[in-house]
Amino acid sequence: MRGMSTEPRWLAPREDRAWRTFVHAHHQLGVRLQRHLLQDSGLTEADYEILAVLSEYPTGRIPAQELCGLLVWEKSRLSHQVRRMQERGLITREPNPADARSTLICLLPAGRHAIVEAAPQHVHNVRNHFIDLLTPDELDTLIAVNERILRRLDEEPARDDGTLAD
Repeated sequence: MRGMSTEPRWLAPREDRAWRTFVHAHHQLGVRLQRHLLQDSGLTEADYEILAVLSEYPTGRIPAQELCGLLVWEKSRLSHQVRRMQERGLITREPNPADARSTLICLLPAGRHAIVEAAPQHVHNVRNHFIDLLTPDELDTLIAVNERILRRLDEEPARDDGTLAD
């Protein structure tokens, strides 16, 4: 790789602790919130993400490609998830009248009901396990740090195989 010396720059104890606690907290928080969501509403995290996006649109409809971009998902992942949610009567696919080559993902009444019922408890759990543990200054710091990380990742696009482009 470019810019790498032959000797690795190992993490100092403080850096290692910061990295490991970040990874562990992120993982544990995700697991906890997913478990609560499934127990409270019967929705998976993927169900919730799609329903939340669709519910934000007045028509409850969005082109599949746009939904992929908003969720930062691969096309195949969205396709499988939409199929599972269609089988449960939460969403459907329709031809896109604006573009015959694409489809619209559409929120059905049962899907709208599911997100309306699930959202208050999910937000409560996010507050309980994350937001309410932080001060306003800590939230601002967290935003700044994560935005900086995301900007760096955007500067170094990954290849299709997941490795960094040269």
